[in-house]
Amino acid sequence: MTLFWISTLILVLIALAFLIVPAFVGSNQDQVASRDELNKAFFRDRLGELKEESSEGLIANPDEMEVELQQSLLDDVPAGQVQQYSLFKPWLLLPGVLVIIGVSYGLYHIVGNQQKVAVWQETVSRLPQLTQKLMVQNAEPLTDEEMNDLTLGLRTRLHERPNDATGWLLLGRIGIANRDIETAQGAMKRALDLEPSDPTLQLEYARTLMMGGEPGQLQFARTMLKHLLERHPENFEAMALLAFDAFSQGNYPVAIQFWEQMKSLPGIGEDRLRMIDGGIAQAKKEIERAANPSPGVTVTVNLAPSVTLPAQGMVIVSVHTADGAPMPLAARRLPLSRFPLTLTLTDSDSMVPDRLMSKQSNLIVRARIDHDGNVATKDGDWFGESGVVPLGGETTITIDTQF
Repeated sequence: MTLFWISTLILVLIALAFLIVPAFVGSNQDQVASRDELNKAFFRDRLGELKEESSEGLIANPDEMEVELQQSLLDDVPAGQVQQYSLFKPWLLLPGVLVIIGVSYGLYHIVGNQQKVAVWQETVSRLPQLTQKLMVQNAEPLTDEEMNDLTLGLRTRLHERPNDATGWLLLGRIGIANRDIETAQGAMKRALDLEPSDPTLQLEYARTLMMGGEPGQLQFARTMLKHLLERHPENFEAMALLAFDAFSQGNYPVAIQFWEQMKSLPGIGEDRLRMIDGGIAQAKKEIERAANPSPGVTVTVNLAPSVTLPAQGMVIVSVHTADGAPMPLAARRLPLSRFPLTLTLTDSDSMVPDRLMSKQSNLIVRARIDHDGNVATKDGDWFGESGVVPLGGETTITIDTQF
């Protein structure tokens, strides 16, 4: 802040110079110039009079009189004496000086956000403390306000030191923690550009690309991770990301293959082994379900012409018991894309393992356009409902009713 006030003081002094300097220098020059013009005019008039008097014979020596007139012009009052005739008074500049200072600092006080600047500077000064708290294991997690302060301070430091790869990595991890995918990807990309051979940065950038979920980004992340494993075949995190990606894509044998490789890595703790075994068991269960599919319900969802889709949202299709109980037996969320939608819900979509669709003979299917991802129905949501459908049957739903 000291540098700021010094800078503003210099700018105000420059502005005052534009007011004061011309008042002193310019006024004297104007006075001198005005007196010179007056003397020249007087000389020309007197010279004309001498010529007239000479022609009328009133003076006998006109040349001597002209020389004396020229000498009197040269002997005029010195420039330094002009100031005594000047009407300019320095104190008349005081109102202008006060106006410039008052307007400058007054406007800054009104629109300059001085308090926000002070808070910003204080936040930047706390950056080492917040960073240390974030890095300490088993420490109390940062609050939302502290995370925002850490992000602000870190962005400020990166503006001053744009080649700090560690800072960009930390900003990317904060973005991941806040589910801010755009910030996370941008920060990790900057860090990787600065240190392209760093395996940690390659891993983290691939992680953020997978969080985005776009097909092109997913494929690029897979390629990065496979190249990383070629150079570092015992990288646990790279294998874990590839295993999770394969599982989420329904490629369960590949996921199991990666998990088995992870179990053979040295230094695997008990917690990681339990996590890996749980993943393998779930993948084998999904393979068994695919080999022995349970009966389900096939539903086609149409949209009535009167329905206006929100800019963001999901379509939730749920299966209920024939008595219309609100708790669904199975459900699936689909992105808002194009209609009609056709899908088949089975026991793999069950909400509770003990309440399977395959144990019911008759069902009801409902479809709802959800605005905010909240399971609870909100006023303004559009929905539709089928009649009673037998297990293994097909039905069509039209979303045409608004809560």
